Amino acid sequence: ALSARPAGALRLMRAWLAVFLLAWAGMAVAEERGMVCYGYGCVAEDSIRYSEGQLGTVRRMLFAATDAESERHILADVIGLLYGWAGEQSDIANDRAGNYNDDNRPGKMDCIDHSTSTTRLLRLLAGRGYLRWHRVLEPQVRSVASVLFVHWSAVIEEWPVAEEVVPARFAVDSWFVDNGYPAVILPLEEWKKGAGPDV
Repeated sequence: ALSARPAGALRLMRAWLAVFLLAWAGMAVAEERGMVCYGYGCVAEDSIRYSEGQLGTVRRMLFAATDAESERHILADVIGLLYGWAGEQSDIANDRAGNYNDDNRPGKMDCIDHSTSTTRLLRLLAGRGYLRWHRVLEPQVRSVASVLFVHWSAVIEEWPVAEEVVPARFAVDSWFVDNGYPAVILPLEEWKKGAGPDV
């Protein structure tokens, strides 16, 4: 009877340890790390941690979408949220719309920084299965009027579509807004012709 007590206690300790390890593994899987770059031309990078709660928020937001159009509207807000949370962990909180509004503060971002970081954020969402009506493409460039006005943006494409349909593509441009604000999402062809806020 005396030897049975320690064996039972040992089994109980092992059971609690297994529960703890499973819970910890679940938390480790649920959170996600991503990289944002800044400094103009991605000269600096920071690793950003998105918590289980933050990811749950964006999942619920995106899963409320009922079609591709509503997913784009929600996605603009989600990109703003992800950048806002990243700004709590890095200097990109100082980033302002365009290239001339940040007063050379640390964390300023040009269109290369934004197109790269936004593409990474979109891939994070797609990798978790949160994008149901779009897939992520490589960033694209536009040159309006002359080579002096070259501008980059992240790009998404409606997916899936019927075989005979040319999928619609959209610029997802966070460079147009201050850190934490919803990204501007425009039809790619309009964006290539210079559409977007005047910053």
